Amino acid sequence: MADYRKLTILHSNDMHGDFLAETIDDSLVGGVSMLSGYLNRVRNKDPEALYVIAGDMFRGSIIDAEYQGVSTIEIMNYLAPDVVTLGNHEVDYGMAHLLFLEKCCKFPIVNANLYIKTTGTRIFNSHKVLRAAGMNILFIGIITEEIMAAAKNDNLMGTFVDINEAAAEVGKICDNYKSVDIDLTVLLTHIGFEEDKKLAKLLMPEWGVDIIIGGHSHTRPDEPAVENNVIIVQAGTGTDQLGRFDIVVDADTNSVAEYNWQLVPINAETCPRDEDLEDIIRHYKDETDRKYNKIVTHFPRALTHPKRNRETELGNLFADIFTESLGVDLMLIGSGSIRKPSLGPVVKLGDIKVIFPFEDEIMGFTWTGQQLKRAFAFVMRDHMFSDETEFYQVPEALKLTYDYNTKTFTDFTVNGNPVADDDTFRMALQIFHYSNMDDFFGVTQEETRANGEPKVLASSDYSILEEYLMLHTHLQRSVEGRLKVLNGPNNYPDDI
Repeated sequence: MADYRKLTILHSNDMHGDFLAETIDDSLVGGVSMLSGYLNRVRNKDPEALYVIAGDMFRGSIIDAEYQGVSTIEIMNYLAPDVVTLGNHEVDYGMAHLLFLEKCCKFPIVNANLYIKTTGTRIFNSHKVLRAAGMNILFIGIITEEIMAAAKNDNLMGTFVDINEAAAEVGKICDNYKSVDIDLTVLLTHIGFEEDKKLAKLLMPEWGVDIIIGGHSHTRPDEPAVENNVIIVQAGTGTDQLGRFDIVVDADTNSVAEYNWQLVPINAETCPRDEDLEDIIRHYKDETDRKYNKIVTHFPRALTHPKRNRETELGNLFADIFTESLGVDLMLIGSGSIRKPSLGPVVKLGDIKVIFPFEDEIMGFTWTGQQLKRAFAFVMRDHMFSDETEFYQVPEALKLTYDYNTKTFTDFTVNGNPVADDDTFRMALQIFHYSNMDDFFGVTQEETRANGEPKVLASSDYSILEEYLMLHTHLQRSVEGRLKVLNGPNNYPDDI
Protein backbone atom coordinates (compact mmCIF):
# COMPACT_ATOMS: atom_id res chain seq x y z
CA MET A 1 0.00 0.00 0.00
CA ALA A 2 1.39 3.38 -1.02
CA ASP A 3 2.60 5.70 1.72
CA TYR A 4 1.03 9.12 1.06
CA ARG A 5 1.80 12.17 3.26
CA LYS A 6 0.06 15.54 3.26
CA LEU A 7 2.05 18.77 3.55
CA THR A 8 1.19 22.47 3.35
CA ILE A 9 3.86 24.95 2.25
CA LEU A 10 3.08 28.69 2.45
CA HIS A 11 5.43 31.04 0.65
CA SER A 12 6.22 34.73 0.09
CA ASN A 13 8.78 36.55 -2.04
CA ASP A 14 9.80 40.15 -2.72
CA MET A 15 8.09 41.49 0.39
CA HIS A 16 10.25 44.63 0.19
CA GLY A 17 9.39 45.89 3.66
CA ASP A 18 5.65 45.93 2.86
CA PHE A 19 4.64 46.01 6.53
CA LEU A 20 1.53 48.18 6.51
CA ALA A 21 -1.97 47.42 5.23
CA GLU A 22 -3.49 49.67 2.59
CA THR A 23 -7.11 50.71 2.12
CA ILE A 24 -8.32 49.65 -1.32
CA ASP A 25 -12.02 50.05 -2.19
CA ASP A 26 -12.79 50.66 1.50
CA SER A 27 -11.15 47.37 2.52
CA LEU A 28 -7.85 46.74 4.29
CA VAL A 29 -5.43 44.81 2.08
CA GLY A 30 -2.01 43.36 2.84
CA GLY A 31 0.42 44.15 5.63
CA VAL A 32 2.24 41.78 7.96
CA SER A 33 -0.40 42.00 10.69
CA MET A 34 -3.01 40.17 8.60
CA LEU A 35 -0.32 37.99 7.02
CA SER A 36 0.65 36.90 10.53
CA GLY A 37 -3.02 36.34 11.32
CA TYR A 38 -3.33 33.97 8.37
CA LEU A 39 -0.11 32.15 9.28
CA ASN A 40 -1.34 31.70 12.85
CA ARG A 41 -4.67 30.32 11.62
CA VAL A 42 -2.96 27.75 9.39
CA ARG A 43 -0.37 26.78 12.00
CA ASN A 44 -3.01 26.34 14.70
CA LYS A 45 -4.89 23.94 12.43
CA ASP A 46 -1.75 22.23 11.07
CA PRO A 47 1.39 22.61 13.21
CA GLU A 48 3.40 20.80 10.51
CA ALA A 49 2.73 23.51 7.87
CA LEU A 50 5.85 25.27 6.61
CA TYR A 51 6.36 28.93 5.70
CA VAL A 52 9.24 29.92 3.40
CA ILE A 53 10.45 33.18 1.82
CA ALA A 54 12.17 33.37 -1.59
CA GLY A 55 14.24 36.52 -1.15
CA ASP A 56 14.00 40.32 -1.06
CA MET A 57 12.64 40.88 2.42
CA PHE A 58 14.42 44.27 2.34
CA ARG A 59 13.97 47.58 0.51
CA GLY A 60 10.76 49.36 -0.38
CA SER A 61 9.60 50.96 2.88
CA ILE A 62 10.79 53.85 4.96
CA ILE A 63 10.84 51.63 8.06
CA ASP A 64 13.23 49.17 6.44
CA ALA A 65 15.45 51.91 5.00
CA GLU A 66 15.69 53.89 8.23
CA TYR A 67 16.74 50.88 10.31
CA GLN A 68 18.76 49.23 7.51
CA GLY A 69 16.90 45.96 7.76
CA VAL A 70 17.04 45.53 11.55
CA SER A 71 13.32 46.33 11.79
CA THR A 72 12.61 43.88 8.98
CA ILE A 73 14.48 41.08 10.74
CA GLU A 74 12.57 41.71 13.97
CA ILE A 75 9.29 41.47 12.07
CA MET A 76 10.43 38.39 10.13
CA ASN A 77 11.47 36.75 13.39
CA TYR A 78 7.93 37.31 14.61
CA LEU A 79 6.50 35.72 11.44
CA ALA A 80 8.94 32.82 12.05
CA PRO A 81 9.59 31.45 8.56
CA ASP A 82 11.00 27.95 8.53
CA VAL A 83 13.64 28.78 5.90
CA VAL A 84 14.56 31.83 3.79
CA THR A 85 16.78 32.39 0.78
CA LEU A 86 18.51 35.61 -0.22
CA GLY A 87 17.35 38.09 -2.83
CA ASN A 88 19.49 40.69 -4.56
CA HIS A 89 18.29 43.43 -2.19
CA GLU A 90 19.51 41.57 0.87
CA VAL A 91 23.00 42.90 0.10
CA ASP A 92 21.91 46.52 -0.42
CA TYR A 93 23.25 47.53 2.98
CA GLY A 94 26.55 45.74 2.37
CA MET A 95 27.75 42.19 2.92
CA ALA A 96 29.18 42.94 6.36
CA HIS A 97 25.80 44.33 7.46
CA LEU A 98 24.00 41.31 6.00
CA LEU A 99 26.21 39.01 8.07
CA PHE A 100 25.31 41.08 11.13
CA LEU A 101 21.61 40.79 10.26
CA GLU A 102 21.98 37.02 9.86
CA LYS A 103 23.13 36.88 13.48
CA CYS A 104 19.86 38.59 14.41
CA CYS A 105 17.78 36.01 12.53
CA LYS A 106 15.92 33.28 14.39
CA PHE A 107 15.38 31.42 11.12
CA PRO A 108 17.84 29.72 8.74
CA ILE A 109 19.07 31.43 5.56
CA VAL A 110 20.12 29.15 2.71
CA ASN A 111 22.21 30.10 -0.30
CA ALA A 112 24.31 27.73 -2.36
CA ASN A 113 26.29 30.15 -4.45
CA LEU A 114 27.72 33.09 -2.53
CA TYR A 115 31.31 32.45 -1.54
CA ILE A 116 34.57 34.08 -0.45
CA LYS A 117 36.84 34.27 -3.49
CA THR A 118 40.14 33.70 -1.72
CA THR A 119 39.13 30.44 -0.03
CA GLY A 120 36.09 29.28 -1.99
CA THR A 121 34.18 29.06 1.31
CA ARG A 122 30.41 29.49 1.13
CA ILE A 123 29.14 32.49 3.08
CA PHE A 124 25.84 30.80 4.00
CA ASN A 125 24.64 27.24 4.38
CA SER A 126 23.68 25.96 0.95
CA HIS A 127 20.65 24.00 2.10
CA LYS A 128 18.45 22.97 5.00
CA VAL A 129 16.67 19.68 5.64
CA LEU A 130 13.42 20.21 7.54
CA ARG A 131 11.36 17.49 9.16
CA ALA A 132 7.60 17.85 8.68
CA ALA A 133 4.64 15.49 8.27
CA GLY A 134 6.99 12.60 8.92
CA MET A 135 9.15 13.53 5.91
CA ASN A 136 12.59 14.94 5.17
CA ILE A 137 12.28 18.03 2.99
CA LEU A 138 15.42 19.45 1.36
CA PHE A 139 15.49 23.20 0.66
CA ILE A 140 18.31 24.67 -1.49
CA GLY A 141 18.81 28.43 -2.03
CA ILE A 142 19.83 29.94 -5.39
CA ILE A 143 20.31 33.68 -5.98
CA THR A 144 19.76 35.90 -9.01
CA GLU A 145 22.70 36.84 -11.20
CA GLU A 146 22.13 40.44 -10.07
CA ILE A 147 23.91 39.48 -6.86
CA MET A 148 26.96 38.95 -9.06
CA ALA A 149 26.60 42.54 -10.18
CA ALA A 150 26.54 43.75 -6.59
CA ALA A 151 29.48 41.49 -5.76
CA LYS A 152 31.66 43.37 -8.21
CA ASN A 153 31.88 46.15 -5.61
CA ASP A 154 33.30 43.62 -3.14
CA ASN A 155 36.64 42.11 -4.09
CA LEU A 156 36.23 39.27 -1.60
CA MET A 157 32.80 38.04 -2.64
CA GLY A 158 31.76 36.05 -5.69
CA THR A 159 28.90 33.98 -7.02
CA PHE A 160 27.97 31.73 -9.94
CA VAL A 161 28.01 33.24 -13.41
CA ASP A 162 24.91 31.59 -14.87
CA ILE A 163 22.14 29.11 -14.25
CA ASN A 164 24.13 26.29 -15.83
CA GLU A 165 26.60 26.45 -12.95
CA ALA A 166 23.73 26.90 -10.50
CA ALA A 167 22.07 23.73 -11.86
CA ALA A 168 25.35 21.84 -11.47
CA GLU A 169 25.61 22.96 -7.85
CA VAL A 170 22.05 21.80 -7.19
CA GLY A 171 23.07 18.42 -8.59
CA LYS A 172 26.07 18.20 -6.26
CA ILE A 173 23.93 18.92 -3.21
CA CYS A 174 21.22 16.48 -4.21
CA ASP A 175 23.77 13.75 -4.98
CA ASN A 176 25.26 14.15 -1.50
CA TYR A 177 21.91 13.17 0.01
CA LYS A 178 21.50 9.88 -1.86
CA SER A 179 22.04 8.00 1.41
CA VAL A 180 19.32 10.02 3.15
CA ASP A 181 15.63 9.45 2.48
CA ILE A 182 14.72 12.88 1.10
CA ASP A 183 10.99 12.83 0.41
CA LEU A 184 10.66 16.26 -1.22
CA THR A 185 13.24 18.65 -2.72
CA VAL A 186 12.44 22.36 -3.08
CA LEU A 187 14.59 25.06 -4.67
CA LEU A 188 14.13 28.52 -3.17
CA THR A 189 15.32 30.79 -5.95
CA HIS A 190 15.56 34.47 -6.69
CA ILE A 191 16.25 34.53 -10.41
CA GLY A 192 12.87 35.40 -11.98
CA PHE A 193 10.04 33.21 -13.30
CA GLU A 194 11.41 32.77 -16.82
CA GLU A 195 14.87 31.91 -15.49
CA ASP A 196 13.26 29.40 -13.14
CA LYS A 197 11.81 27.64 -16.20
CA LYS A 198 15.25 27.54 -17.82
CA LEU A 199 16.79 26.23 -14.62
CA ALA A 200 14.16 23.48 -14.34
CA LYS A 201 15.03 22.24 -17.84
CA LEU A 202 18.67 21.85 -16.78
CA LEU A 203 17.91 19.68 -13.75
CA MET A 204 18.58 15.96 -14.06
CA PRO A 205 15.56 13.81 -13.08
CA GLU A 206 17.75 11.69 -10.79
CA TRP A 207 18.46 14.75 -8.64
CA GLY A 208 14.84 14.62 -7.53
CA VAL A 209 13.94 18.32 -7.55
CA ASP A 210 10.16 18.56 -7.19
CA ILE A 211 9.33 22.24 -6.75
CA ILE A 212 10.85 25.67 -7.44
CA ILE A 213 9.49 28.50 -5.28
CA GLY A 214 10.90 31.66 -6.81
CA GLY A 215 11.09 35.42 -6.67
CA HIS A 216 12.63 38.52 -8.26
CA SER A 217 10.30 39.01 -11.26
CA HIS A 218 7.24 39.74 -9.07
CA THR A 219 5.21 37.25 -11.11
CA ARG A 220 1.64 36.36 -10.10
CA PRO A 221 0.89 33.23 -12.12
CA ASP A 222 -2.68 32.03 -12.53
CA GLU A 223 -1.37 28.51 -12.08
CA PRO A 224 2.00 26.84 -11.60
CA ALA A 225 4.30 26.33 -14.56
CA VAL A 226 5.63 22.81 -15.03
CA GLU A 227 8.96 22.21 -16.76
CA ASN A 228 10.82 18.90 -16.76
CA ASN A 229 8.29 17.65 -14.17
CA VAL A 230 9.32 20.48 -11.81
CA ILE A 231 6.47 22.61 -10.45
CA ILE A 232 7.32 26.34 -10.54
CA VAL A 233 5.51 29.10 -8.61
CA GLN A 234 5.89 32.65 -7.38
CA ALA A 235 3.70 34.89 -5.22
CA GLY A 236 3.87 38.35 -6.78
CA THR A 237 5.29 41.03 -4.52
CA GLY A 238 4.58 42.58 -1.15
CA THR A 239 2.14 41.14 1.38
CA ASP A 240 -1.14 41.50 -0.51
CA GLN A 241 -1.11 37.76 -1.18
CA LEU A 242 0.56 34.55 -0.08
CA GLY A 243 1.31 31.42 -2.05
CA ARG A 244 -0.11 28.15 -0.72
CA PHE A 245 0.78 24.59 -1.70
CA ASP A 246 -1.32 21.70 -0.40
CA ILE A 247 0.71 18.68 -1.45
CA VAL A 248 0.32 14.93 -1.29
CA VAL A 249 3.74 13.29 -1.34
CA ASP A 250 4.32 9.66 -2.26
CA ALA A 251 6.88 8.78 0.41
CA ASP A 252 7.71 5.50 -1.36
CA THR A 253 8.78 7.15 -4.63
CA ASN A 254 9.78 10.51 -3.05
CA SER A 255 7.62 12.44 -5.51
CA VAL A 256 4.58 14.70 -5.62
CA ALA A 257 1.50 12.53 -6.12
CA GLU A 258 -0.91 15.47 -6.33
CA TYR A 259 -1.07 19.11 -5.34
CA ASN A 260 -3.23 22.18 -5.18
CA TRP A 261 -1.68 25.64 -5.39
CA GLN A 262 -3.32 29.03 -4.97
CA LEU A 263 -2.59 32.66 -4.23
CA VAL A 264 -4.35 33.48 -0.98
CA PRO A 265 -5.49 37.13 -0.72
CA ILE A 266 -4.38 38.83 2.48
CA ASN A 267 -7.21 41.17 3.45
CA ALA A 268 -9.65 41.96 6.22
CA GLU A 269 -12.23 39.53 4.84
CA THR A 270 -9.93 36.50 4.82
CA CYS A 271 -7.36 37.16 7.58
CA PRO A 272 -7.51 38.15 11.26
CA ARG A 273 -5.21 40.89 12.49
CA ASP A 274 -2.29 40.24 14.83
CA GLU A 275 -2.43 43.09 17.33
CA ASP A 276 0.85 42.16 19.04
CA LEU A 277 2.70 42.53 15.74
CA GLU A 278 0.88 45.80 15.09
CA ASP A 279 2.34 47.16 18.31
CA ILE A 280 5.86 46.40 17.06
CA ILE A 281 5.20 48.05 13.71
CA ARG A 282 3.54 51.06 15.34
CA HIS A 283 6.71 51.72 17.35
CA TYR A 284 8.82 51.86 14.18
CA LYS A 285 6.22 53.87 12.26
CA ASP A 286 5.89 56.51 14.97
CA GLU A 287 9.66 57.03 14.93
CA THR A 288 9.91 57.31 11.14
CA ASP A 289 6.84 59.54 10.86
CA ARG A 290 8.40 62.10 13.16
CA LYS A 291 11.47 62.26 10.94
CA TYR A 292 10.09 61.81 7.44
CA ASN A 293 6.66 63.50 7.36
CA LYS A 294 8.24 66.84 6.42
CA ILE A 295 6.92 68.18 3.08
CA VAL A 296 9.77 68.71 0.63
CA THR A 297 8.02 69.97 -2.51
CA HIS A 298 4.82 69.94 -4.57
CA PHE A 299 4.25 68.76 -8.13
CA PRO A 300 1.27 70.04 -10.16
CA ARG A 301 0.25 66.35 -10.40
CA ALA A 302 1.64 62.95 -9.55
CA LEU A 303 4.45 61.81 -11.86
CA THR A 304 4.48 58.16 -12.81
CA HIS A 305 6.91 55.29 -13.37
CA PRO A 306 4.56 52.43 -14.35
CA LYS A 307 7.13 50.04 -15.84
CA ARG A 308 10.89 50.01 -15.71
CA ASN A 309 11.62 49.05 -19.34
CA ARG A 310 10.39 52.25 -20.98
CA GLU A 311 10.70 56.03 -20.75
CA THR A 312 8.68 57.38 -17.81
CA GLU A 313 7.74 60.75 -16.37
CA LEU A 314 9.69 60.20 -13.16
CA GLY A 315 12.62 58.74 -15.04
CA ASN A 316 12.83 61.85 -17.20
CA LEU A 317 12.70 64.12 -14.15
CA PHE A 318 15.37 62.23 -12.24
CA ALA A 319 17.71 61.96 -15.23
CA ASP A 320 17.36 65.71 -15.83
CA ILE A 321 18.00 66.50 -12.17
CA PHE A 322 21.21 64.47 -12.00
CA THR A 323 22.51 65.69 -15.36
CA GLU A 324 21.96 69.33 -14.37
CA SER A 325 23.29 68.97 -10.82
CA LEU A 326 26.47 67.17 -11.86
CA GLY A 327 27.20 69.37 -14.88
CA VAL A 328 27.75 66.40 -17.21
CA ASP A 329 26.47 65.83 -20.74
CA LEU A 330 24.44 62.73 -19.89
CA MET A 331 23.55 60.98 -16.64
CA LEU A 332 21.85 57.63 -17.24
CA ILE A 333 19.61 56.46 -14.39
CA GLY A 334 19.10 52.76 -13.76
CA SER A 335 15.35 52.41 -14.14
CA GLY A 336 15.20 49.89 -11.31
CA SER A 337 16.51 52.56 -8.92
CA ILE A 338 13.03 54.09 -8.99
CA ARG A 339 11.19 51.75 -6.63
CA LYS A 340 7.58 53.00 -6.73
CA PRO A 341 5.14 53.64 -9.62
CA SER A 342 4.40 57.29 -8.77
CA LEU A 343 5.49 60.31 -6.73
CA GLY A 344 3.51 63.39 -5.70
CA PRO A 345 1.73 65.69 -6.01
CA VAL A 346 2.70 66.32 -2.36
CA VAL A 347 6.23 65.01 -1.85
CA LYS A 348 7.37 64.24 1.68
CA LEU A 349 10.90 63.35 2.75
CA GLY A 350 9.79 59.79 3.39
CA ASP A 351 8.35 59.52 -0.12
CA ILE A 352 11.76 60.30 -1.62
CA LYS A 353 13.47 57.83 0.70
CA VAL A 354 11.10 55.06 -0.36
CA ILE A 355 11.04 55.72 -4.09
CA PHE A 356 14.83 56.22 -4.36
CA PRO A 357 16.29 54.31 -1.40
CA PHE A 358 19.86 53.95 -2.62
CA GLU A 359 22.82 56.09 -1.57
CA ASP A 360 25.36 55.18 -4.20
CA GLU A 361 28.46 56.97 -5.40
CA ILE A 362 28.19 58.47 -8.88
CA MET A 363 31.06 57.84 -11.26
CA GLY A 364 32.05 60.25 -14.02
CA PHE A 365 33.76 59.03 -17.20
CA THR A 366 34.02 59.70 -20.93
CA TRP A 367 32.46 57.77 -23.79
CA THR A 368 32.93 58.32 -27.48
CA GLY A 369 29.91 58.64 -29.74
CA GLN A 370 30.61 55.16 -31.04
CA GLN A 371 30.59 53.74 -27.51
CA LEU A 372 27.40 55.61 -26.61
CA LYS A 373 25.55 54.23 -29.63
CA ARG A 374 26.92 50.75 -29.02
CA ALA A 375 25.82 50.93 -25.40
CA PHE A 376 22.23 51.73 -26.31
CA ALA A 377 22.15 49.11 -29.04
CA PHE A 378 23.07 46.66 -26.26
CA VAL A 379 20.50 48.07 -23.81
CA MET A 380 17.71 47.79 -26.39
CA ARG A 381 18.36 44.19 -27.38
CA ASP A 382 15.51 41.68 -27.14
CA HIS A 383 15.87 41.08 -23.38
CA MET A 384 14.86 44.68 -22.70
CA PHE A 385 11.41 44.28 -24.25
CA SER A 386 10.57 41.39 -21.93
CA ASP A 387 11.91 43.33 -18.91
CA GLU A 388 14.67 40.80 -18.33
CA THR A 389 17.57 43.23 -18.13
CA GLU A 390 18.39 46.71 -16.86
CA PHE A 391 16.93 49.73 -18.64
CA TYR A 392 17.95 53.38 -18.42
CA GLN A 393 16.15 56.68 -18.07
CA VAL A 394 17.88 59.45 -20.02
CA PRO A 395 18.08 63.26 -19.83
CA GLU A 396 16.34 65.62 -22.24
CA ALA A 397 19.53 66.16 -24.26
CA LEU A 398 19.47 62.59 -25.61
CA LYS A 399 16.97 61.58 -28.29
CA LEU A 400 17.02 58.30 -30.15
CA THR A 401 14.71 56.26 -32.35
CA TYR A 402 15.25 52.51 -32.50
CA ASP A 403 13.74 50.25 -35.16
CA TYR A 404 13.10 46.88 -33.55
CA ASN A 405 12.75 45.09 -36.89
CA THR A 406 16.14 46.17 -38.26
CA LYS A 407 17.87 46.53 -34.85
CA THR A 408 19.21 49.93 -35.92
CA PHE A 409 18.85 53.56 -34.89
CA THR A 410 17.05 55.80 -37.36
CA ASP A 411 17.84 58.83 -35.21
CA PHE A 412 20.43 59.41 -32.46
CA THR A 413 21.13 62.97 -31.28
CA VAL A 414 22.54 64.82 -28.28
CA ASN A 415 21.41 68.42 -27.89
CA GLY A 416 19.86 68.20 -31.34
CA ASN A 417 23.11 67.19 -33.07
CA PRO A 418 23.59 63.77 -34.71
CA VAL A 419 26.10 61.73 -32.74
CA ALA A 420 29.32 61.02 -34.65
CA ASP A 421 31.57 58.11 -33.71
CA ASP A 422 34.45 60.40 -32.72
CA ASP A 423 32.36 62.73 -30.54
CA THR A 424 33.09 62.60 -26.82
CA PHE A 425 30.59 62.91 -23.97
CA ARG A 426 30.98 63.45 -20.25
CA MET A 427 28.94 60.63 -18.77
CA ALA A 428 27.75 59.70 -15.27
CA LEU A 429 26.45 56.44 -13.78
CA GLN A 430 25.62 55.15 -10.32
CA ILE A 431 28.51 53.01 -9.05
CA PHE A 432 26.49 49.78 -9.33
CA HIS A 433 25.89 50.38 -13.02
CA TYR A 434 29.42 51.65 -13.65
CA SER A 435 30.89 48.55 -11.99
CA ASN A 436 28.75 46.36 -14.26
CA MET A 437 29.21 48.40 -17.41
CA ASP A 438 30.19 45.44 -19.56
CA ASP A 439 27.12 43.43 -18.45
CA PHE A 440 24.61 46.28 -18.76
CA PHE A 441 26.01 48.19 -21.76
CA GLY A 442 28.37 45.86 -23.58
CA VAL A 443 31.15 48.44 -23.14
CA THR A 444 34.09 47.51 -20.92
CA GLN A 445 35.71 49.58 -18.20
CA GLU A 446 39.07 49.02 -19.88
CA GLU A 447 38.05 50.73 -23.13
CA THR A 448 36.27 53.43 -21.14
CA ARG A 449 39.45 54.21 -19.18
CA ALA A 450 41.28 54.62 -22.49
CA ASN A 451 39.26 57.85 -22.89
CA GLY A 452 40.46 59.20 -19.54
CA GLU A 453 40.52 58.11 -15.92
CA PRO A 454 37.03 57.89 -14.33
CA LYS A 455 36.41 59.72 -11.06
CA VAL A 456 33.83 59.93 -8.29
CA LEU A 457 31.51 62.88 -8.94
CA ALA A 458 29.33 62.51 -5.84
CA SER A 459 29.24 60.32 -2.75
CA SER A 460 25.43 59.98 -2.58
CA ASP A 461 22.95 60.02 -5.45
CA TYR A 462 20.08 60.21 -2.94
CA SER A 463 21.47 63.41 -1.39
CA ILE A 464 21.56 65.11 -4.80
CA LEU A 465 17.94 64.19 -5.46
CA GLU A 466 16.73 65.27 -2.05
CA GLU A 467 18.54 68.63 -2.20
CA TYR A 468 17.26 69.44 -5.69
CA LEU A 469 13.64 68.65 -4.80
CA MET A 470 13.87 70.76 -1.64
CA LEU A 471 15.00 73.76 -3.70
CA HIS A 472 12.49 73.41 -6.58
CA THR A 473 8.74 73.22 -6.77
CA HIS A 474 6.05 72.75 -9.45
CA LEU A 475 8.31 70.38 -11.36
CA GLN A 476 6.66 68.66 -14.31
CA ARG A 477 7.65 66.06 -16.87
CA SER A 478 5.88 64.00 -19.51
CA VAL A 479 6.80 61.05 -21.68
CA GLU A 480 8.04 63.03 -24.65
CA GLY A 481 9.72 60.45 -26.87
CA ARG A 482 13.31 60.63 -25.69
CA LEU A 483 13.54 56.91 -26.42
CA LYS A 484 11.30 55.99 -29.35
CA VAL A 485 10.81 52.42 -30.56
CA LEU A 486 9.45 51.59 -34.00
CA ASN A 487 7.77 48.23 -34.67
CA GLY A 488 8.12 47.17 -31.04
CA PRO A 489 7.11 43.60 -30.11
CA ASN A 490 4.05 42.66 -28.06
CA ASN A 491 2.45 46.09 -28.37
CA TYR A 492 5.48 47.80 -26.77
CA PRO A 493 5.35 50.43 -25.31
CA ASP A 494 1.54 50.48 -25.00
CA ASP A 495 1.28 47.20 -23.06
CA ILE A 496 0.77 48.78 -19.65
